[in-house]
Amino acid sequence: MQTNDKKGLSRREFLRRLGLGGVAVVGSSAVSCSSDLVTGNKTGNGLVGGGTMTYRTTPTTGDRVSLLGYGCMRWPQVDPTDRNSPMDQEQVNRLVDYAIEHGVNYFDTAPVYGRGLSERVTGIALKRHPREKYFIATKLSNMRDFSREGALAMYRKSFEELQVDYIDYYLLHSIGGGDGIPTVKKRFFDNGVLEFLLKEREAGRIRNLGFSYHGDVKAFDYLLSLHDQIRWDFVQIQLNYVDWKHAGRRNTNADYLYAELWKRGIPSVIMEPLLGGRLASLNEHLTQRLKERRPEESVASWAFRFAGSPEGVLTVLSGMTYLEHLEDNIRTYSPLEPCSEAELTLLEDTAQRYLRYPLIGCTDCLYCMPCPYGLDIPGIFKHYNKCINEGNVSATSGDADYRRTRRAFLVGYDRAVPRLRQAAHCIGCRECVAHCPQSIDIPAQLRKIDAYVEDLRQGKEF
Repeated sequence: MQTNDKKGLSRREFLRRLGLGGVAVVGSSAVSCSSDLVTGNKTGNGLVGGGTMTYRTTPTTGDRVSLLGYGCMRWPQVDPTDRNSPMDQEQVNRLVDYAIEHGVNYFDTAPVYGRGLSERVTGIALKRHPREKYFIATKLSNMRDFSREGALAMYRKSFEELQVDYIDYYLLHSIGGGDGIPTVKKRFFDNGVLEFLLKEREAGRIRNLGFSYHGDVKAFDYLLSLHDQIRWDFVQIQLNYVDWKHAGRRNTNADYLYAELWKRGIPSVIMEPLLGGRLASLNEHLTQRLKERRPEESVASWAFRFAGSPEGVLTVLSGMTYLEHLEDNIRTYSPLEPCSEAELTLLEDTAQRYLRYPLIGCTDCLYCMPCPYGLDIPGIFKHYNKCINEGNVSATSGDADYRRTRRAFLVGYDRAVPRLRQAAHCIGCRECVAHCPQSIDIPAQLRKIDAYVEDLRQGKEF
């Protein structure tokens, strides 16, 4: 499943840098993301472990950042069953209040998140707190309009929506998409946008400048090759115990990405620690193996402990739509207990077993939406993956459980995705493909699902 031949970290080296196998020193520019356990946060109902959130320090600015970061892509909606329902501002306010009360101080958003509403909703919630209580991260999401005018307008709009006069962490969004390096140059170099952002950092309106990466590793390597001139303050990468050594499609193994940042002294901000939520809902067998080791802890906590264990990780982002997600993650990082060598071995074995199941690698980021023909692409993939995890996909009609799984798949499909928005209506225009950070061949996957659904509906022998 490895998609590049770059040499990453061995488990021994990984452990060494966690502090489990000796002192971690990699050259004179080693990351200084020191960990602190800070008490004094309100413990509320006792859900956090002694009220001691783990913090890491940004080397360039000295920011003390909570190891748990709030990903603001999927704020709760008034009607959770309707993707077009407005965001529930009151509920967002409550989540933000609870997070800050329990030591979370890093909030990550973008102009394209939440149908373009996330920055505004996030800004309203955070504005109710003293500015020094939180760090805001947002992005230049100029994936469609490469003009300087469009980029600068988006940049200035973020200040307006977030109601701030400086941005703590600003990112070039989704580096590696399109055709890789040529797209990077069109988006940020040829139009003078990167030069503008560097001047904004000098002026203090951007406190830390970085980029987020998906896709072509050559683009990642290219931007890192410019580190001596640009001095990246941080970089956001996809890291979890599956992608550590088994990244699929055009993504790159996280052990390589992390190692390249570490040796340059650049802190890593982690996205997709749950692989789009899939590592929080493993099948029954894999869940049982983890529960045998830590019966009182959630399956998701394993993924968050893995993602937070490397010393060079600044913060781990989680899109916590519901309070129970926030509570569980606060428990995991208050304080963090790094993964032991035995646990890392178990998680690597879990990753290999997980990859035997043919899940579609959709993270529900919504970058493919809206579909010009009205399909609910993430909804279709979500239902398919859910049925695989629950054992409601039969390989043949001869399976003993075929009738039950057939009914569960079809009834659930019609309930989850309206008929006019199902895979049958894909015409293969491929407009969605270029926007997918996971590089999924979306039309091909939709055709596969539609063929399976049609066979089920006709009760075919296959």
